[in-house]
Amino acid sequence: MATKIRLQRNGHKSYAFYAIVVADVRAPRDGKFIEKIGTYNPNTNPATVDLKFDRALYWVMTGAQPTDTVRNILSREGVYMKKHLLGGVAKGAFDEATAESKFNAWKQEKVSGANAIKAKDAEAAKMAAKERLEAEKKINEEKAKALAEKKAAEEAAKAAEEAAKAAEEAAKAAEEVATEAPAAEAPAAE
Repeated sequence: MATKIRLQRNGHKSYAFYAIVVADVRAPRDGKFIEKIGTYNPNTNPATVDLKFDRALYWVMTGAQPTDTVRNILSREGVYMKKHLLGGVAKGAFDEATAESKFNAWKQEKVSGANAIKAKDAEAAKMAAKERLEAEKKINEEKAKALAEKKAAEEAAKAAEEAAKAAEEAAKAAEEVATEAPAAEAPAAE
């Protein structure tokens, strides 16, 4: 029986979530399968893979053919590296302990690289947040300056209006005084 390692779609509309399964070549994509060996969630950044490493290695060693996407996933997880090292052990190039140490060194290098990328992304996000904050502060300062200018203009207009009213009242008072003074003198002259 020819077997294939493929993705089986789960999840809901616009949010695909996949199971990594071993199935007969003739089985439909979401149909019957032999064994579920992991999950793949491409919706996270980076994509989340939960893999039963030993079972995936077993199926690859027995000749199950993965699809292109699953081949990339298995390669990133180190299944093909382990298969390559076990092939070297079978040929007598080195012993099993050396193969295990090489695999662990490769895995450690992969993990440290991933951690470096995560740290770089976190630093970039931190810098972007800082830049957004600085831009927002600048905008707020400009708005505060414009508001202060507007208030100063309103106060100046209000002061000018009050000065005009005071001048008008003073002129009215002076006019009243001027009109009352001759009127008051006129009865006294009689």
